[in-house]
Amino acid sequence: MTANTSDRTALERFLGIFTEVRAGEGTTSLLLALNVFLILMAYYVLKPVREALILGEGSAELKTYLSAAQVALLAFVVPYYARLVARFVRIKLMNVVNVFFIACLGLFYVLAQFNVPLAVVFFLWIGIFNLMIVAQFWSFANDVYTKEEGERLFVIVGFGASLGAVFGARAADRLIEPLGVYQLLLVGAAVLVAQLVITNRIDHRESGRRARLTPVPTPTAAAAAPPPPPQKASGTNAFAMVFRTKYLLHMALMLMLLNWVNTTGEYILGNIVKQTAAGMIASGQANGLTEGELIGDFYSKYFTMVNVLGLLLQLFVVSRVVKNLGVPWAIMILPFISLTAYNILAFFPALYAVLAAKVAENSTDYSLNNTVRNMLFLPCTYEQKFSAKQAIDSFFVRMGDVLSAALVFVGTAILTLQPRGFAAVNAAIVVVWLVLAWRVGREYKRLTEAGQAPAMRV
Repeated sequence: MTANTSDRTALERFLGIFTEVRAGEGTTSLLLALNVFLILMAYYVLKPVREALILGEGSAELKTYLSAAQVALLAFVVPYYARLVARFVRIKLMNVVNVFFIACLGLFYVLAQFNVPLAVVFFLWIGIFNLMIVAQFWSFANDVYTKEEGERLFVIVGFGASLGAVFGARAADRLIEPLGVYQLLLVGAAVLVAQLVITNRIDHRESGRRARLTPVPTPTAAAAAPPPPPQKASGTNAFAMVFRTKYLLHMALMLMLLNWVNTTGEYILGNIVKQTAAGMIASGQANGLTEGELIGDFYSKYFTMVNVLGLLLQLFVVSRVVKNLGVPWAIMILPFISLTAYNILAFFPALYAVLAAKVAENSTDYSLNNTVRNMLFLPCTYEQKFSAKQAIDSFFVRMGDVLSAALVFVGTAILTLQPRGFAAVNAAIVVVWLVLAWRVGREYKRLTEAGQAPAMRV
């Protein structure tokens, strides 16, 4: 994209309030923001459905254990996705994956009409859906932008993600009572269709822009130098790529620990919410709502609080943190917040303390940390952005769920840990996460200063 700032449109000057936007960059950045807005809106419309089904039919423990089961599925899904990366061009890859997930929502709705139990299957499905669709979008954004552009413009794209989460949570909160739980499946499917249209528009626009910016070679130059080969995936196993690349491996371990801590915190909150809902029904304070509807209503409001704060952070804080502190320091802020939160919970494990800790942790994760962690892939190769990122953002993130499930099992069945005990364990894990974040930030700085891509060990 052009570096000229003197010919900016009124839109680009307005966006410049939040981050540096140069001439010609406004439209694509807003389309990408709209794209991820719709993705996150769909996910947050569907998320209360997940909570209502799994906590209504099961328990907080079952929720944690099933998160671990997603890893077994991802062990098969991620290599298959890598084959799709090698087989399809970028836009066809995205179309195939999105259409598959949209069709699944239609199938779930039909099965629900015949009273087929969906809690377990839907919980497994939505975990894979969330990780793969969001990771794929950010792979797309990383492929559209250069490292320099991404560090400036991902702030706008991330704002779309934060806003979509807020709108999705509020939509679910408004719709779940008048429509019912299962009708939200159709709402989510419709939103995903709209975002797929935007994805294709962005790809068409950027393909045309790159063609216009590519100079037409003279006959002499064309004869002297053959055209560069198209960027194509080699088909290298995605897991091997991660394990043989120090930068990617450290990033994978960092995100695994992040999710371990976050999922354990969700277990603490979910357990309390289920007990509260059961108590309301027993005391006649449920106003005619079922346990599943009470849980879904609480989580809709909880997600709204998280995402409103995340939206404000994305709008007014993220660009300033990245600009003034840089990516290496920005990636360390969330573990500092989590370390503080879980140390407090180790001494004061009350309901509102848990709620406050999770709101602070998740709002920072969904805004600053989400934007910065996706910037970490800017110096990577095309295949690392799509195949390796999918492995990291899905399989390794879900490995954090496996570790959390193991912790919950040992903590409840053997050690009989109370919430303050789980909080203390989380605080210890965060220390290791903080060290890995420092190492990843240092490597990112080295790679970007040298203009290199992460190299695989042979």
